[in-house]
Amino acid sequence: MYLQAVNDLVSFSIAQHLKSDLMRQLDSQVNDFMDSLIEESASLDPTPVASVFSPLLSEKERSKLSEGKQFVSRRSLLDELFEVNHIRTIYHMFIALLILFILSTLVVDFIDEGRLVLDFDLLVYAFGQFPLVVCTWTCMFLSVLMIPFTLFHLWSHTQCASYSHPKLYSLLFGSVFGIYQALGLGFLPAYVVVTNSLPPASCFIIIMEQVRLMMKSYSFVRENVPRVMTWSKDKTNPGPVVPKISHYLYFLFAPTLIYRDSYPRSPVIRWGYVATKLLQVLGCLFYAYYVFVRLCIPQFRSISLQLFDLKAMVLCVFNSILPGVLVLFLGFFAFLHCWLNAFAEMLRFADRMFYKDWWNSTSYANYYRTWNVVVHDWLYYYVYRDFLWMSQKRFRPAAMLFVFTVSAVVHEYILAICFGFFYPVLFCLFMCFGMMFNFILHDQRKGPIWNIIMWTSLFLGQGVIICLYSHEWYAQRYCPLKEVICSKLQTHNKSSHKPNHSLCQHSGGNNNMAAEYQHYIGQ
Repeated sequence: MYLQAVNDLVSFSIAQHLKSDLMRQLDSQVNDFMDSLIEESASLDPTPVASVFSPLLSEKERSKLSEGKQFVSRRSLLDELFEVNHIRTIYHMFIALLILFILSTLVVDFIDEGRLVLDFDLLVYAFGQFPLVVCTWTCMFLSVLMIPFTLFHLWSHTQCASYSHPKLYSLLFGSVFGIYQALGLGFLPAYVVVTNSLPPASCFIIIMEQVRLMMKSYSFVRENVPRVMTWSKDKTNPGPVVPKISHYLYFLFAPTLIYRDSYPRSPVIRWGYVATKLLQVLGCLFYAYYVFVRLCIPQFRSISLQLFDLKAMVLCVFNSILPGVLVLFLGFFAFLHCWLNAFAEMLRFADRMFYKDWWNSTSYANYYRTWNVVVHDWLYYYVYRDFLWMSQKRFRPAAMLFVFTVSAVVHEYILAICFGFFYPVLFCLFMCFGMMFNFILHDQRKGPIWNIIMWTSLFLGQGVIICLYSHEWYAQRYCPLKEVICSKLQTHNKSSHKPNHSLCQHSGGNNNMAAEYQHYIGQ
């Protein structure tokens, strides 16, 4: 018994000694890690203190904050994250994947052709008729620069006491502005795109700029009309408060859709930063080219000649998830990060919060708010809040539904004009699954499992979009309705209307793959 007690005491002493050594080692490693983390954080470019730590707001400041968006000096989130080596490694992994895409394309072309093929026919086709694009954009921009500003300037002077019936003038100028938005800025660019059969990328440039300029001109009027109305009641100044045209011109180029007379400005322009961002945009463009060449065109070029049944659709959706996700990441990085930051730097626009950490979202409600902050702010302040103001804050679900409807209609309009056919896949995803997930995956859902669910559904949605729109694209070009066998068409029409790809049968038989690709490029 005595020996057993001695052994137990010795074992206990050894255990205590090992425990103390282990705790000292763990404490030392934690301290070293925290020291390195502090040193790495101190090496980052400092963010202005006012944009990170702000004092408590007074009641007056809180009411001012609730009136509209406040712009402050802050960097883009990815610029801060890329300062950390661990995060930057993910960026390097995507570059390595691009190198593999390029190598695989060169190797396959060398095996097939016996030589290196370095042409980019798909890019040349997608950005075809570019001089017409530049001319159309110039006309749109000059009209937006002159017409809304001139109309607003003339209207503001009709609100002084020397003019009778100011409400009648408001109705007149408002109607003229609405007609210009609908016809001059809405119909004419779309008419140019459709009548000239512009290729997809050229269409996207014009239609996206059309939507952007319409939103900016509306924001300019929406933000300044209340100022003139307040002046017409108070008469505190001798004349109406009309912004300078230089302010309006700056706003038309600034990476925001919310008008202000002035914005926070950075002290200098870092031209090296601008060049880097523009080169990254160009790199993303070639990245997308190789994604389509290696992952999309070979798949859909062969499937487009087959019957599109349920099995083929399921396989197509899952095979389209990878290119869909890559296109999603490339679009986000190229436009929301690189392109907007490049223009912000050239304009010394200091508020760089064009997006938030949407990848950490555990709910679709948070994802919609953080994915594209620029567009979200416009929808929130000019659609959602104005709807609540007109309904006296009584129909919040209806306001949310209206925002989803506006966003879905605009997205589907862009795709319909650019692709040349109306196939409302994205509209249905927005209005059905988007609204459903917005209520199911709401802000109260926390934890990693909800982030996994959000990413899974997002990946699946990208696969559905790439699969169905690509099938319809090929069907529209290789199997137009006039070439479909009449009996087949009549049989299907008796049962139900189906997309063109489900009816596809060539009356002339199947051509070889090379001829199809050349036909695709030459459209």
